[in-house]
Amino acid sequence: MKFLDLAKVYIRSGSGGGGCISFRREKYIEYGGPDGGDGGTGGTVWAEAVDGLNTLIDFRYQQHFFAKNGQPGMGKQRTGKDGDDIVLRVPVGTEILDEDQETVLADMTEVGQRVLLAKGGNGGWGNLHFKSSTNQAPRRANPGQPGVERTLWLRLKLIADVGLLGLPNAGKSTFLAATSNARPKIADYPFTTLHPNLGVVGVDEVEFVVADIPGLIGGASEGRGLGDLFLGHVERCAVLLHLVDGTSQTIAEDYRTIIHELEAYGGNLAAKPRVTVLNKIDALDAEERAAARSELEEASGGPVMEMSGVARQGTTEVLRALRAQIDDDRLRRTAQDEEPEPWQP
Repeated sequence: MKFLDLAKVYIRSGSGGGGCISFRREKYIEYGGPDGGDGGTGGTVWAEAVDGLNTLIDFRYQQHFFAKNGQPGMGKQRTGKDGDDIVLRVPVGTEILDEDQETVLADMTEVGQRVLLAKGGNGGWGNLHFKSSTNQAPRRANPGQPGVERTLWLRLKLIADVGLLGLPNAGKSTFLAATSNARPKIADYPFTTLHPNLGVVGVDEVEFVVADIPGLIGGASEGRGLGDLFLGHVERCAVLLHLVDGTSQTIAEDYRTIIHELEAYGGNLAAKPRVTVLNKIDALDAEERAAARSELEEASGGPVMEMSGVARQGTTEVLRALRAQIDDDRLRRTAQDEEPEPWQP
């Protein structure tokens, strides 16, 4: 399924049906009087967060969502049929923005959450409503209320517990493939990852979700490379995993490049808890590894872990360090096989 995290939609709620002007005329009914029914209510447009979706690709092929109008009222005090509602089913983590792409109207963070986007118009009153002691044959009825027409933007921010950061070819996709069932594209050239990938990793009988986003480069906040287009997908993460290529000749500069882009992006992303890891240690000897780690510790001003995603060295320790930064209410317990009870005659 193709990944899409931004979509523009056009919605319109249904207009209410007009009221009816009618009089009851039957041969053996002495006093007939007005009997015009009310118009039906127009359909409403809703947005609902559903499980099982992680892309907005459906909204590329259908962008217009128009609810049905209410039917007009009829004689014999018959009310018109209400218009059918329309529901936009979106992935969990979708933000609904106004046409200016800045005003957030709703943030769909839970499965089953529903938000009203455009309310249907009320139906007009029939002439029966206007009957009074001084006006027993009213010849007026109200028109239905018009529907609401809006242009909205849907922006998906994946909900993950851990976000992977690093320069292109820092080993983020390799780490995700080594620790989960996700199969992101892996190759020996930069920008292999072109869209975010999600993987569920497990350690010490708990599971959490890791998001891998395309690598950042210097000037990403100004649009270089793929830009900071995908940083929104790690805004909701509890902790960031910053991978630094241990084989690079500019380790400290690589680290500072990512931190600078986080600060330029804003949104308190740079203040999130981070686990800094020196990756690809299988390609270094003991002396090179010690020098690289010392340089990275000096640049980061904090502890640095070592890991090799290809050789699966240190990955468990890294997962445990990430798990310690995630609140228990975000973790999911892995299913354990229950031992069968002993048979008793």
